[in-house]
Amino acid sequence: MNRPDYRLRRQKPTPLSELIKIYLQSNSMSRAFNTHLVFSAWDDASGAGPYTVRKFFRDGKLYITVSSSVVRSQLLFQKKALIDKINTLVRDNELFCGKPADGYVKDLIIK
Repeated sequence: MNRPDYRLRRQKPTPLSELIKIYLQSNSMSRAFNTHLVFSAWDDASGAGPYTVRKFFRDGKLYITVSSSVVRSQLLFQKKALIDKINTLVRDNELFCGKPADGYVKDLIIK
């Protein structure tokens, strides 16, 4: 009589960061998590977190509303550098679920 084999097969160890990526992608949460990473990168790259009133991200465009016109004008001068720094911070995160060759933020609109 043949018994089914219920033993677990040994597999290569998988890093926890890979398991979290797989979990996020399988539950369709990777887009929301990536958006959260972009918002966090904005706060780190710009230093304008306390002045940021609203953040919105869609189709590669990051829309930011700041409460100070002085801060807004300073950020507008640094727009290209901010986009590069945000993309670098997002890409360097182990849990980022995107294509590393692409820039995740393509445009920055500061209001």
